[in-house]
Amino acid sequence: RRNCRGNPNCLVGIGEHIWLGEIDENSFHNIDDPNCERRKKNAFVGLTNLGATCYVNTFLQMWFLNLELRQALYLCPSTCSERTAGESDLKDREYEPQTICEHLQYLFALLQNSKRRYIDPSGFVKALGLDTGQQQDAQEFSKLFMSLLEDTLSKQKNPDVRNIVQKQFCGEYAYVTVCNQCGRESKLVSKFYELELNIQGHKQLTDCITEFLKEEKLEGDNRYFCETCQSKQNATRKIRLLSLPCTLNLQLMRFVFDRQTGHKKKLNTYIGFSEVLDMEPFMEQKNGVYVYDLSAVLIHRGVSAYSGHYIAHVKDPQTGEWYKFNDEDIEKMEGKKLQLGIEEDLAEPSKSQTRKPKCGKGTHCSRNAYMLVYRLQTREKSLTVEVPAFLQELVERDNCKFEEWCNEMAEMRKQSVARGKIKHEEVKELYKRLPAEAGSPYDFISLEWLQKWLDESTPPKPIDNTACLCSHGKLHPDKISIMKRISEYVADFFYRRYGGGPRLNVKALCKDCVVERCRILRLKNRLNEDYKTVTNLLKITVKGNNGFWVGKASLRSWRQLALEQLNEQDEDAEHSNGKMNGNTQSKDESSEEKREEEEELNFNEDIVCPHGGLCISENERRVVSKEAWEKLKQYFPKAPEFPNNKECCSQCKILEREGEENEALHKMMASEQKTSLQNLFHDKCRPCLGSWPQETDELYIVSQFFVEEWRKFVRRPTRCSPVSSLGNSALLCPHGGLMFTYASMTKEDSKLIALIWPSEWERIQKLFVVDHVIKITRTQAAGADPESALYTSEPQLCPECREGLLCQQQRDLREYTQATVYIHKVVDNKKVMKDAAPELNVSSSEAEEEREENKPEGEQDPDFNQSNGGAKRQKVSHQSYITYQKQGIRRSTRHRKVRGEKALLVSANQTLKELKIQIMHAFSVAPFDQNLSIDGKILNDDTATLGSLGVIPESVILLKADEPIADYAAMDDVMQVCMPEEGFKGTGLLGH
Repeated sequence: RRNCRGNPNCLVGIGEHIWLGEIDENSFHNIDDPNCERRKKNAFVGLTNLGATCYVNTFLQMWFLNLELRQALYLCPSTCSERTAGESDLKDREYEPQTICEHLQYLFALLQNSKRRYIDPSGFVKALGLDTGQQQDAQEFSKLFMSLLEDTLSKQKNPDVRNIVQKQFCGEYAYVTVCNQCGRESKLVSKFYELELNIQGHKQLTDCITEFLKEEKLEGDNRYFCETCQSKQNATRKIRLLSLPCTLNLQLMRFVFDRQTGHKKKLNTYIGFSEVLDMEPFMEQKNGVYVYDLSAVLIHRGVSAYSGHYIAHVKDPQTGEWYKFNDEDIEKMEGKKLQLGIEEDLAEPSKSQTRKPKCGKGTHCSRNAYMLVYRLQTREKSLTVEVPAFLQELVERDNCKFEEWCNEMAEMRKQSVARGKIKHEEVKELYKRLPAEAGSPYDFISLEWLQKWLDESTPPKPIDNTACLCSHGKLHPDKISIMKRISEYVADFFYRRYGGGPRLNVKALCKDCVVERCRILRLKNRLNEDYKTVTNLLKITVKGNNGFWVGKASLRSWRQLALEQLNEQDEDAEHSNGKMNGNTQSKDESSEEKREEEEELNFNEDIVCPHGGLCISENERRVVSKEAWEKLKQYFPKAPEFPNNKECCSQCKILEREGEENEALHKMMASEQKTSLQNLFHDKCRPCLGSWPQETDELYIVSQFFVEEWRKFVRRPTRCSPVSSLGNSALLCPHGGLMFTYASMTKEDSKLIALIWPSEWERIQKLFVVDHVIKITRTQAAGADPESALYTSEPQLCPECREGLLCQQQRDLREYTQATVYIHKVVDNKKVMKDAAPELNVSSSEAEEEREENKPEGEQDPDFNQSNGGAKRQKVSHQSYITYQKQGIRRSTRHRKVRGEKALLVSANQTLKELKIQIMHAFSVAPFDQNLSIDGKILNDDTATLGSLGVIPESVILLKADEPIADYAAMDDVMQVCMPEEGFKGTGLLGH
């Protein structure tokens, strides 16, 4: 049932159902049952995934279920077995394996006899030096670890231990080359521990084996040098299987190198395989027993070679039952059958993929299996492997620790339940006595605090009722809706137990606020009637001097203003208690806001001039009758009063006349200047450095900013201030030298300067105060080619400051933060055509001119668009060249985002790798599938910064994705960003 928030007596639906219903002991604690961590009967032990070590866990479980390997490792002597069982240091100190064999021994012993549901392999992983956050090539790990184990065991004296890797996993094949000329056969015998089978273009495992043994022709440049013929001859080469191991490892080469991208990719094609594999057809000698049973299938879930999750399906050699090993979780398959269907469904990348082929009885097919393990059929009974005494003692010690932990957790749960039951009875009893009986003393308390008291997950804090107080320090009547009335008995208990305050008893409700609320309600009710009355009175025409001036804007909104004034006290009360709601304001801020509100709310001040008198504009006011004014004065007693015979402000009249005279003067000045400087006003009449005019050898330079400001005044003389001076110092460096070369002024810097004819320069000097004269002179021999002319400037160029300006501009482009770049995804290798021309980031006056294009007639100049005269004039800098450093960045073209692009915020010091991660989230394209380029340059150094790669603000980076990748977020392990592969470099697998 819901709680009635407006009713302080309703105590239903505030969270009491938790305490009034049946007791659930699990709600009294947040401790999981420790028995959930206990190993179930006849179940295997799992392994913790340390981040991205699922590939290690799958091999450990598979090797553990190789009973011969496990028994041999148990026979391997260790530093622990050499000690006597009763030595004190073994009991007192933690056991730390010293070698890889000891780590594997201890791990296998725990997997066999631990009472835990799963164990932590971090000691083994750390001993190998593996990065727990980096997912590695599982097939490479298998090869390297087997090589390391064989090398370690080769030093053992016991032959059963020393030769276990060769006996279990080692076979032999021969590379046989036959000369086509003389028939000579050369044979190179080699050992193998696994067969690497190509799966491209195949559907069955037997087809992969056949291709592995397929005959190869050596012809042309690849001919074979025959020692009998003593010359290069055509020949054939093939592999012959000589002997097979007890455990046959078949590596399906799912992860292949893609030459186009330079990275690995996964082949998600289905391969069929049977539970029984007869290898006799593939053997050179046909007289042996070569029938194998499937014993393990290693699965990689995911569509990418750089991400995904590894699990293992392994058959128990003692019971013949199949188990799925998924890190900590182990699932037994039903009916002693291998079941791969669920795994294949989970790994479905998209609906467009090839359908799973039908499999007959005793056969399976998978597109995620990357290793198949077969065991030689034998009639011998499986081994019974016992844990050696020294290892069993270590296991028992770990089991004792586990039991202690279980007992500790159980005791904590028991204590929490006991405390919970006591609190349950207490809360239940208090809730029954919570309602205040009629005529009995009571207290008001916050509903929010009551709900937290009933919420078992959050321990209640001291009671805080300050948010419900009015300005008089009592209970505000408007806060009753968030309060509840409870009995004095329970209130005494609450304040005694939790503290806080202030207490709000039966006398807490503020009488003054109640009276004020009633007054406001009466005024609000009367306001509607008064509004109708005033509206009718305004329709009556006022005659004579029996009226009052009222602002038209005030009349339009007077009812709203009155309502806001009536609510002002309530708002002040809320502001005074706002600190309790997290809205604390300083005194300065609150007083400033109040002052702004008063300025907006004051009635009839819209016709008050700056001098406090009646404004001179009659369009903003009207006369109302005395009856209407008296009604309005009831709501606005402090409003300024102006009878209709009141004269307008005399000062404003004088200023108005002066303004009219100034406007006339400005218009005349603008007209004269426009007539005198026609060429400066019209762009088409100004000279251009790119095509130097033949009629003169001298041109003068002024700042383009001066031209823009002067044009604004000429176009709108009544709204803009006249330009009295011409400041060229911004074009010069601190040493008085020119900041621009002749070549730059014809190109990128042409937007910053304006060229002036000599005749016009004379008139400019008469009209304006000029601080610096800048002149360009052309020197040319008589009859010489115009292109051979020399151009000199007065003052001359300052090379040092010019170089500094260029360096600063380049530095600004390379040292940006939070700049925008655009990523454009290219589809099907199509070139992207920019459908938006670059747009110059023009100066403020140019932007204003564009916004003025659609002004009404009469406000536009016949020749040019008008600009906003209210713009502030730019301050001319007399310091170095900082102004033009900034303008250098503003001049860069602004890119218009086109369809198919996404904008990203980047910084110059972030790496390309970090950008690829941003792109991955924006486009769902993995970093290793991204091919990025900018202006035809390939971006492939993931460690380089964007600034060093030439990525500047507003750049467009082209993205080409190698292949569509499905939902990466569904992967079980964290996706690894594709960096230059180092594999197992620096780990213990390579003997380091």
